[in-house]
Amino acid sequence: MFNKVISHLLPYMPEKLVWLFSKRYIAGETITEAIEAARKLNEQKIEVTIDLLGEFISSLEQAEDNKNQYLQIIERFTSENIQGNFSLKPTMFGLLIDQEVCYRHLREIIGRAAEKNSFVRIDMEDSQCVDAELSLFKKLKREFSGHIGLVVQAYLRRTLDDLTDFSKFPSNGHPLNFRLCKGIYVEPEQVAFKEYQEVRTHFLDDLEFMFQNKMFAGIATHDKFLVDESLKLIEKYKVPKSMYEFQMLYGVTPELRNLIVEAGHKMRVYVPFGKQWFNYSTRRLKENPKIASHIIKALFFRG
Repeated sequence: MFNKVISHLLPYMPEKLVWLFSKRYIAGETITEAIEAARKLNEQKIEVTIDLLGEFISSLEQAEDNKNQYLQIIERFTSENIQGNFSLKPTMFGLLIDQEVCYRHLREIIGRAAEKNSFVRIDMEDSQCVDAELSLFKKLKREFSGHIGLVVQAYLRRTLDDLTDFSKFPSNGHPLNFRLCKGIYVEPEQVAFKEYQEVRTHFLDDLEFMFQNKMFAGIATHDKFLVDESLKLIEKYKVPKSMYEFQMLYGVTPELRNLIVEAGHKMRVYVPFGKQWFNYSTRRLKENPKIASHIIKALFFRG
């Protein structure tokens, strides 16, 4: 109860206080800080996906600025030989304002990544965005094939149907590439499964379907039960290491992450950075109120 109270109060606290919690989960505000964090992960045999924080913009000028920042990010990270790729949220590029403008921005970003022989994953957002984001992905996949992937969310009731639909989509020589996560947005019960074990069950159902249909699976979870069950599915279907990887958030469950790496499985860490870190951080806390205890310790105990 105490942790939940803290998690709901945090958005109203001074940013300097919130940073005590956030600095564990955010690589920094600048590209240089993100590169430093990514390089340290690379030294641990961990690849990265880089995410510039910010979503649900209010103007197309902001969309243009975000596009230019991403072009700069791709240039810097590829020129410095960071082992990784890039993630983005379509709402940062005007999805809810002008879908055609959003498409043009994404096309330019993914085109730049393709020139650098890199890869961009489109993040899935809340349910109002899902149809538009699926449509964007299909359109861009036809052009950029092996340079683009998508996120799917296990808690959405529609996800297995969406994967079934994708199983008929032409791969053009490159497998469909999905990051499978539980899902984080607050959705009504008619849209999303609500029970904890129910979401776990559908996560594994979705993952099994992906393996059965030769889709690349980014297994995005910090849940040891799901890690263990995923490994059983990998063994059951004899999935080659080129067709899956585990994915985790920066700063979350590093012990479990290291165990997976030590066991010889590929790991990719989602590295968020940027000046818009405050909303991301408070959302992380609401998802996991147990983190509140770390904030209290940070306030009163050095180190």
